[in-house]
Amino acid sequence: RDEAHALVKEGLMNDMRSHVCWHVYGLLHRSDRNYNEAIKAYKQALRIDSDNIQILRDLSMLQVQMRDLPGFAVTRHNILSLKPNGKINWLAFALAKHLNGDLRGAVSVIDIYLGTLTEGAPELARGFEASELALYRNKILAEIPDNYKEALDHLSACENIVVDRTSWLMARTKYHLNLGEYAGAKGAIAEMFRSGMTENYIVHSMYMCVLDSGLCKEAWSLPGTRTLASYVPLSQEQKEKLLEGYKTDLFPDYGFSAAVQRIPMNLVEGDRFRNSLDVFVRKKLVKGVPSLCLELSTFLLEDRNGRYQLLDDPYDVKRHPTFKLLVELVDGYISSLERNKKLLPDDEHEEPPSTELWTWYLRAGLHELAAEYSEGLAMLEKCLEHTPTAVDVYELKGRLVKSSGDIKTAVEILDKGRDLDRQDRYINNQTTQYMLEAGMESDALNRISLFTKHEGNPEANLYDMQCSWYELGLAACYAKKELWGKSLKKYSAVVKHFDDFNEDQFDFHAYCVRKVTLRAYTEVLRFEDNLWEEDYYFRAASGIICIYLHLFDNPSILEDDKEPDYSKLTGAERKKAKAIARKKRIQAEKKEAEKRQKEAESADNGGQKKKGKASAVDEDADGKELLKKNPLDEAKKFSAVLSKHCPKRFGTWVLQYDVAMRRSKILLALQALYRMKSLDDNNAEYFSRLVDFATKSDNLKDVSPGVHRVTSTEFQKLLNHKPLPEFVAAAAGKAKEDKQTSLPLRAAIAKAIVKTKSDSLEAATNLILNDGLDGRGVDVDACRSALQTLNGFGSESA
Repeated sequence: RDEAHALVKEGLMNDMRSHVCWHVYGLLHRSDRNYNEAIKAYKQALRIDSDNIQILRDLSMLQVQMRDLPGFAVTRHNILSLKPNGKINWLAFALAKHLNGDLRGAVSVIDIYLGTLTEGAPELARGFEASELALYRNKILAEIPDNYKEALDHLSACENIVVDRTSWLMARTKYHLNLGEYAGAKGAIAEMFRSGMTENYIVHSMYMCVLDSGLCKEAWSLPGTRTLASYVPLSQEQKEKLLEGYKTDLFPDYGFSAAVQRIPMNLVEGDRFRNSLDVFVRKKLVKGVPSLCLELSTFLLEDRNGRYQLLDDPYDVKRHPTFKLLVELVDGYISSLERNKKLLPDDEHEEPPSTELWTWYLRAGLHELAAEYSEGLAMLEKCLEHTPTAVDVYELKGRLVKSSGDIKTAVEILDKGRDLDRQDRYINNQTTQYMLEAGMESDALNRISLFTKHEGNPEANLYDMQCSWYELGLAACYAKKELWGKSLKKYSAVVKHFDDFNEDQFDFHAYCVRKVTLRAYTEVLRFEDNLWEEDYYFRAASGIICIYLHLFDNPSILEDDKEPDYSKLTGAERKKAKAIARKKRIQAEKKEAEKRQKEAESADNGGQKKKGKASAVDEDADGKELLKKNPLDEAKKFSAVLSKHCPKRFGTWVLQYDVAMRRSKILLALQALYRMKSLDDNNAEYFSRLVDFATKSDNLKDVSPGVHRVTSTEFQKLLNHKPLPEFVAAAAGKAKEDKQTSLPLRAAIAKAIVKTKSDSLEAATNLILNDGLDGRGVDVDACRSALQTLNGFGSESA
């Protein structure tokens, strides 16, 4: 690489006017992923040879990669002007217009291109490329505001050349619904059902949208098995209308469909709901469906601000009428099965033994939803006595034990279940994840290695396969053991995967235009624009930020490995210190040698089983180079990425606040507090940082008086214009009155009471303890945090 750069620079020194040298210089920068410098080199080459097609193409790909969309449009126009007889040039220019928001211009370019074709040309006949181009043009028409009528007319005109009938029908349905033409939408939906799309819940949402077209765009973007009926509260009249539609239109022909049977249950109430739920559950129990409890949990809905929300807090779950009904039904099944081996007393036939197993299993799952772990474990013990080889029972039992706080025992249970079916990748991965949480990284590597390639180092193979969940778990495991360098290394590996995801789109810039897969290509570009919002990236970035902030707060951690200043020591102390340092160095070298020998043996053994290329040796496996970086600069870098790409995540602004306060940037910290308040003003993290800001902001250095005045004025709005002790006392009073206040928030308020002395230590302790565990936000982690808070109060709180 260095030699190549040296040769190109030498060439440029000999001839600065050579477009070839500048082009090659740009190619080198592109291979180094230094795209901005590559663009500069390409532009310099074009100043010398402005009509070079190849350089223009290379420049255009880099411009769309870097999202320089205006420049991309100019470059593609230049290419089209130089070579107007190329199909790809027309399509790429239309794409550039589309990406720049010039929708009419994009449609016009496609129309001009189609006008240049002679009658009978392959591009005008029925086929994949013609179909994709027609649907792409139609997609652009639909993106023009209030242009559904024109898009619908075009869809009818291109029907004979479209081969993707499903996309054609989906688009047609959307246009009809947006135009309020329900008869046309119903016809398209009926054809989709006839084509086998009865299990597509988006189609069912479209079927329901005839009730209210204003909800269409929200309804057909719902995830999973959610539909309009489980998204918004419907009136009784609307429910009856939908029920009649399912009864007359769908049940006669598609009664076998699981979706057609399941969806109407969200439309009935009272005895009708009880009867339908009874039939639904009994059918699944006889069949033996392990995921039945998860499916039944989708009925636990609560209306919040005009939208249904799925309940997940045990406090809310236990009080939901549907949950109480499920408990009543399942307890009745268990009682009947134990008496006469029938789900219902008046059933004609006895149930097989497996039905009793799955009924107990379902009851244990309901106990899990209600956080009744002891009762759930007792039920699972009955399952294992009945069928000791039921792998799903071990999986649920491990989950309950883990939720109870005993991760070590959970690992043992899950590993025992894994041993019953060693071909089951899911339970193997679950065991691996539990082992990482238990701090058993070596055992976890052995388990995950069962499903990796045998040659070389398994961890290297997992890195090559971009197995982010394992690397995140291992990073968290190392962080708990305070192996900061190794933890940063694994978190950085996940960040590197996302950088690779972003770079991978480069290969599609030319390919997708050539293959006319423009609809999929634009979706890929939009996905890549939102890539940094993904949960795995957020977890990796937040992990890196937390570690660097810890290192900044505790600089002595980085100084432990440094040799002491011998000049300040006496002769005896110097001799002792050197002996200790020498011993540590020998131990480290021995450990490293053993590790390399083990890796070499693993590679040799793998080579005997299967040939493959050896993994590259990581020169910094312990992340020592990452520890040498400036902690605050690194934390600031990742915090900026999260605040830009994940503004709707509450955790983003918690991290932004923590970084800003350490940098004495109180305006950024105040902004983070306002963003936290807008997202969740009842969050314990928000409350604790309000108190932190109030106690620290006046003592920060390098803050101008003007900034202090502004922040003081704006911060008082967050405190409701009250002094801090009075604000904390008011929050404590509100928490006492509202029995549903979460345990983490009660603990945070109690801590603030002690810190601000707004009330007695006894009042702070009672705020945590008086309501016990019957409240929101109660889990093992919250209880441990609350106990730590109580211990921090001292012996008086005992």
